[in-house]
Amino acid sequence: MDEKTAELRDLFVDATGSETVTERQAESPGSLVDRDEDAVAERVSELVATMRDRYAFDGRLTEAAAVDPDDPTAAHERVVRGFFADEDDATIAADLGVDAETVRDARFDLHLVAEADRETPFEYAALKRLLAADRSVAACATALDADVDAVRAAVPVARADLASTRANDRFRDGFRDLLTDADIEDDHAATARDDGLREATEDIETDVSL
Repeated sequence: MDEKTAELRDLFVDATGSETVTERQAESPGSLVDRDEDAVAERVSELVATMRDRYAFDGRLTEAAAVDPDDPTAAHERVVRGFFADEDDATIAADLGVDAETVRDARFDLHLVAEADRETPFEYAALKRLLAADRSVAACATALDADVDAVRAAVPVARADLASTRANDRFRDGFRDLLTDADIEDDHAATARDDGLREATEDIETDVSL
């Protein structure tokens, strides 16, 4: 390996954290791609329908939401899209004609938990472990040395996370892939690395075949 090749290789390793080009890096040009919105909408609907059939959804959202009554997943689809658009529960609720608590409960049915939901005055991970061990709310509060009402308020959050984990985060990740350009987000780091690598090598003669 000559000096120029070695220098380029070192830049690549520094920029990517890897000594090899992954298949994804090799195939991706590092730019955003257009998506088939109809296909995305159909897949979101399918995922919601699968979850509705598998889990015991709270029926309040479907019953109260101002959506097409012939589309049983429409309200939950709106919650999913709103969540990944960084809308708060109140905003989604206003659009659906329901209260924010109903939207929050629907989010948890859909395994959609925000970081803010996990903010507790005790160790959240410990609560999940206790619930996974089938401990009661009172027992959890005792073990956590926490107020029982605070624990009770966090239980739906933890149960949603546990349900998602048991499903291997299939639904949460599926929605994210569809609605947040997760593949592209994953590529953002690679794109940034590519850009950094390109900028770093602009002043180097590139007559070496990588």
